[in-house]
Formats: sequence, C-alpha cells, structure tokens
Amino acid sequence: MSKKSSPKAPAKAAPEKAPAKPHAPEFLVELIDARSPTGHEFEAQAVVDSYMRPVADEYAKDTIGNRIATLNPKGDVTVMFAGHIDEIALTVSYIDDKGFVYFDFLGGHDNIIPSGRRVTILTKHGDVLGVTGKRAVHLMSPEDRRKVPERHEMWIDIGVKNRAEAEQIVRIGDPIVYRESFEFLRGTLGIARAFDDKAGAYIVMEALRRLAADKKTLAAKVVSVATTQEEIGVRGAQVAAQGVQPHVAIAVDVTHATDHPDADNRKFGRFTLSGGPVIGRGPNLNPLVVDRMIAAAERLGIPYQIQCEPRPTGTDARAIQMAGPGVACGLLSIPLRYMHTPGEIVDLAVVEQCVQLLVEFTKSLKKGERFDW
Repeated sequence: MSKKSSPKAPAKAAPEKAPAKPHAPEFLVELIDARSPTGHEFEAQAVVDSYMRPVADEYAKDTIGNRIATLNPKGDVTVMFAGHIDEIALTVSYIDDKGFVYFDFLGGHDNIIPSGRRVTILTKHGDVLGVTGKRAVHLMSPEDRRKVPERHEMWIDIGVKNRAEAEQIVRIGDPIVYRESFEFLRGTLGIARAFDDKAGAYIVMEALRRLAADKKTLAAKVVSVATTQEEIGVRGAQVAAQGVQPHVAIAVDVTHATDHPDADNRKFGRFTLSGGPVIGRGPNLNPLVVDRMIAAAERLGIPYQIQCEPRPTGTDARAIQMAGPGVACGLLSIPLRYMHTPGEIVDLAVVEQCVQLLVEFTKSLKKGERFDW
C-alpha cells in the first residue's frame, strides 16, 4: 500500500509593511507652532533667528520686525525672497463690567469662524486661556439662527467675575490666537493654524540655507526676508524692499486650492492641492522673471500651475515691485485649502518643490544680469 502524503500547510503571507510616516521639517513645524499675530511676531522671529543666524553671512533686524538674512553679500545681482511670518489673529478691544473680553480682528476674518473656540491671550504675565462665546442656539429665534454674528456679538470668557479681576490679567491691545497646532492629515498633507504664510517664510529661509552649502558658485547676492505685518497691508515688505534695494525679488505666499466641492473654477481658476507650485502671471510680475521661474521648474521636472494675476496681488509682491526705482518681481504660491481658518491644509511635498525651485532660480542668475524689458 502506498502512503498518502500529508497536505502542506499554506505558506504564511509576508506581513505588510506599515507605510512610512511622513516627515515635516523641524524648522517648518517650529515656525507653524510659534504664535505670531500681526504686529506681535516675537515667537516666529525667535525661530528664524535660531535657524538663520548660523548660516547667513550677514543677519539683521529692523524697526518693523523683519528678519533679513544675507548670503554672498558681494554678489553682483541682488535677489530678495520674501515670506511673511505674521498670522491673522484677534486682539483685546474692550472688557465689560462682568469681565467678558471683546475683541477686534488682526487681518481678514470670516465672522463664522471665531465662535466656540479655545484661544490663548498673549499677555505680559503669560498665556491666558479663554473660550470664544456667543448666544447658544437654544436661546435664538428662528431668524437669529440664520444670521452670522457680528464681531461685537461675540466675546471671550476667561473665567473671571468682573472687570477689575479681568484687568489684572489682560490688557487692551493684547493679541489672541487660536489654540491649534501642526499635525498631519494624511500622507504628506498637513493641517495648521498658520500655513499662511509660515510655509512661505520657511521656503525663503530654507532656500538660503541650502544655497549656503555651495555659495562659492553663486553670482547673486541672496537676501531672504521674513516679513511682518503682511496681513494688514504688506507693511514689512515695503520697508524691507526699500532697505535691500534688490534687482529681482520673489514673494512666496499661499493661494487658494480650488479642488474642494464649492469652488467654481470659472471664477477662481483650477488649482489642485498637490499639483505643484503656483507661478503668478500679470502686471504685478515681471514677465522675464516669470519665464525664468517656469524654466527652473521645467529643468527640475517639477510640476507647476499658472495663476492669472490681473491686478496688484494681495501679497508682498505688491509693495516690493514699487520700491525705489522699481523691482522685477515674481510670485510663487503654495496651494492651500481653507485660507484664514484654524484648519488650513497644504501638501508638504509642494512646499519642498517650492524650496527646490527657488534654489534653481537663484543658481541661474548671472553676474550683471538685470530684468529690464
């Protein structure tokens, strides 16, 4: 009799590898988490100081709070990169008899955003926790429920009993920020309170850091500026451009990703979150600079998107272009969803592409080159 062979046990499937965790540069995360309301950019300034002083050939600050890092100061063509470190915020404007704190806006706000959020009031005595309040839905009439509250109909509850107690803790003019910080959403998509425009400030500074590793080959003098008070009228950029007097400049900011459900592309254009850096075209932007930026992206094989800018842009480029005898400007933007909310989203892969593009653009500049046309 022949012996039957016993059946083989099925081979065990190899365990699936866990997907690699996405990486966020420490410099970027520290900038994002720094609280820097417009006009009160102290924490972001300190982050920039710590990363840029060691690598810059020259490093300076000015009376409006800009941070100015210079590489290769004897270079012949001066290129300036600008990204703003201020963020939209609130500020204490009034304290009532019961100690409830009322606020005004620093920068552009949608009135639907502030209610029911935890906030931090930045005071000379330290952080003060508060909650933004408004009348609860249960206490509203049907008509009231359909209204967006006016700013003066919202307040901050800091848990005190009266105005005297509140005034021992906070002062009129103290800045206020939302208590959200950086985290990953999925893959390389990040969520943060202030990607507008800490992402841009990181890009201009990180580009200089990388250029510093091979500065002997540079023809250009490179000046990266972390600008202040952009959210209330591009004020820091105006001062910086007058001081630096660049021949060419690129402002780096965010723009609207229009790949969410209610964005009409016919009105706002088509810009995808992960579709690559956005290069602006229009009268605020020098056409020779725009072409050079596009050529740099194509040499690197970086995908890019083009945005029509038919008038002065809402970025630092608006002020820089008109400084002194005029500056040849470009605008590089990071696509962003949900601008001016505590839940802004960007793709960190695109942030990295922007850094690479600025580095390549700078390396293409030649001694004596100007962008007159």
